[in-house]
Amino acid sequence: MGLRVALLHFCFEDYSIQLANALAQRVELTLIQPHRVAAACQEALDPRIAVYPFHKPRIRNPRNLASMIEMMQIIRSLQPDLLHVQETNEFWYDLTLLFNAMPPLVTTIHDVFRHPGDRQTTPGAEYTRPIAFYRSRQIIVHSQQMQQMLVKRFRVPAQRVNVLAHGELGSLYQQRSQAAPLPQEPHTLLFFGRIWAYKGLKYLLAALPAVAAQIPDVKLIIAGRGEDLQSYFSEGDLAAVDPNRYEILNEFIPTEAVAGLFQRSALTILPYIEASQSGVAALSYGMGRPVIASDVDGLREMVRDGSDGLLVTPRSAEALATAILSILSDPTRQAQMQAAAQQRAQSDLSWDLIAKQTVELYQRVAQRSRSVAQGC
Repeated sequence: MGLRVALLHFCFEDYSIQLANALAQRVELTLIQPHRVAAACQEALDPRIAVYPFHKPRIRNPRNLASMIEMMQIIRSLQPDLLHVQETNEFWYDLTLLFNAMPPLVTTIHDVFRHPGDRQTTPGAEYTRPIAFYRSRQIIVHSQQMQQMLVKRFRVPAQRVNVLAHGELGSLYQQRSQAAPLPQEPHTLLFFGRIWAYKGLKYLLAALPAVAAQIPDVKLIIAGRGEDLQSYFSEGDLAAVDPNRYEILNEFIPTEAVAGLFQRSALTILPYIEASQSGVAALSYGMGRPVIASDVDGLREMVRDGSDGLLVTPRSAEALATAILSILSDPTRQAQMQAAAQQRAQSDLSWDLIAKQTVELYQRVAQRSRSVAQGC
């Protein structure tokens, strides 16, 4: 196959699985990952992909030093033509990158800055992450907004920052589902993913009464862990919330249960106040479900307003209610948008296309490395 590529990731398991499987059709690929995610990935990976796990303790554990030594030993033993890293808030990796010679490096940046209210980002990581920006031969991001941020805020040369779509994730979760497909509930909405302040859930909750006034059987599924949901409801008691109007799963959603939530829902709602990109939108499109999202940052680039979703004014419950009603009250439009969402998953969000674009990037990096080695 020519190029020998090592793909390294610490999280972003779903994205890494889909990318690895698509790349394995085009390059000789090996996957390097922590033991703790190996089990979650292994069953879904193309059997041709060689997997090299390494021990990775929690971020504050000083044994991470030994972990990084083990990781570097794997990389050196493989001697890949290039190393592609799914960059995360892992400052041990950033420090390793600073003090070690690496193969030609391609890095995917999923978020340049941490999101408002996100308490999971490791303290200090925002100060070490720029090391990856500067050490990488090429960088992949998922939106023009992120590209401009790297160029303007961090002075990364524009020719080193490439915008590639975030591929669909729905097909992966459909494969992982252990149950028969569930029927769609035509008036059910889905809010899925981590629940932090920047996700704007409070605006969706404020919009729901106006929707219910015209569609009495509307239902909202809230699925994901994060903030305590008690504060989002005025009565302060989740047990008192109307189960016919809300289905609340304030917990980690098992992998095999994710597809069923999207199958049941008519629309996925992303009322975010800030977003660089969205894996939830990529998952929704892969499940053939349109997206109603705030008109912010990377979301405005991902959602095709009026085709496979709607963009609304941020922080506006009224705008959200109007958009939701415009689709739920029109079955023909709803069906058209669902078809458009499915088409997105099969076109510009398809992993075959993304792998083709990624390998073209690899080839440029490899050619440049050979030219430098030959003194050209």
